[in-house]
Amino acid sequence: MSVDSKEPSSQEVKIEDESNASEDSEVKTASETKSKGKKISIQNLSPAEIIKTFEDAQLGKDLPDVYVGDTVRVGVRISEGNKERVQPYEGVVIAKRHGGIHQTITVRRIFQGIGVERIFLVHSPQVASIKVERRGKVRRAKLFYLRERVGKATRVKQRFDR
Repeated sequence: MSVDSKEPSSQEVKIEDESNASEDSEVKTASETKSKGKKISIQNLSPAEIIKTFEDAQLGKDLPDVYVGDTVRVGVRISEGNKERVQPYEGVVIAKRHGGIHQTITVRRIFQGIGVERIFLVHSPQVASIKVERRGKVRRAKLFYLRERVGKATRVKQRFDR
């Protein structure tokens, strides 16, 4: 071959083939995800299935069964500067919404005579822990009527069968 020829030599072709092979293996490993210890190729799944596998991987927490009326203690992660601490928030669950990864609970407590409600995403990384302190006996799905009550009228009867 002449020096000014545009055709690559056989050695150059082999090097390019090897580099393409290594790129292909990198692409394959990048396109695979781990879900509960299994490798799944994203190329074979529909967009809805990809979202479902991702959500299932995020639901890995072991959380207790929380019902409306329960008194719970939620450990909330708070970052202050470069430190991180867990602050407990205790109150009565007055509402549960949605399901799956989007599940939320509304927790109400009285702080210095003022009612404070916080809504927590149950599967959020900001929620460190949820502990049920006491089971409540209620006959409603939402306890918004507790907002108008003051003092001892806001108490919920205890349930012993769960």
